[in-house]
Amino acid sequence: MERKAAMGDRDVHQEVLDQLEFVPGVEELDLQVSVRDGIVTLSGHVTSYGQKIAVERAACRAKGVRAVGQELEVRIPEAAMIADEEIARRAVNVLKWNSMLPCDAVQVSVSNGWITLSGEVEWQYQRSVAEDAIRPLPGVIAVINRLTVKPHVRVDDVKQKIGEALKQSAEAEANRINVFVTDGGTVTLDGKVRDAQEQTAVRNAAWSAAGVQHVLDHLTVA
Repeated sequence: MERKAAMGDRDVHQEVLDQLEFVPGVEELDLQVSVRDGIVTLSGHVTSYGQKIAVERAACRAKGVRAVGQELEVRIPEAAMIADEEIARRAVNVLKWNSMLPCDAVQVSVSNGWITLSGEVEWQYQRSVAEDAIRPLPGVIAVINRLTVKPHVRVDDVKQKIGEALKQSAEAEANRINVFVTDGGTVTLDGKVRDAQEQTAVRNAAWSAAGVQHVLDHLTVA
C-alpha cells in the first residue's frame, strides 16, 4: 500500500488558520502562527483566558500538527477588568452549583486575575471539571490547578482500567502503547502515536482511571 506523503509546513499552517476561523473574536493582527517540522507556535495576545485555551485546542485539531507551543498573552480590555474579590465570588458560586464536584472540596484564591484552585477530589475528571468551569469567567487571566486526586485503588486496578480505556479508544491502537503504574498513582505512557490528536486521546484515557495522580507522557509521534 502506498503511503501518503507527510504534510508540508505550509499546508499545516493553512490548516491551523482554517481551524482558528472557528474561534470567536480572534483577530489575525493579534495572533501569529508559525510552523516548523509540524510543530506549531502560537504568539500574540487574546482578550480572555477562555479564548487562549480555545485557540490552543483549535491548533491541536488541525491536520498534520505534531505538537503545539503557545506564547499567548491574555490582555483584558480595561473596560472589562474585574476586581479579584468579584472574580473569586463568581468562581465559588460556579463551583458550588456544579453537580459533578463534591461540596466544598475546591478552594479558590485570586491574585491579579490569576485563579488558584486547591483541595482534594476523588477523580481526575473532577479536577478537569473544576478548571473548565472557571475558565470562561470574565476577568480571568490564568488558572493554576493545584487540586490533587485521592489515590484509593490498587495499582493492578489502575493498570487494568487504563488498559481497558486504551482498547476502547477509537483513535488509538492499544498494542502500540505501553503502560507503567507506580504505587503512588503515577502512570507512564510509552510508545508511538500517529499525531498530536491521537497522543491527546491516549493521555486522556490514562487520566480516566480512578486514583491516577500524575501522567508522564513519553509518547512519540511516528
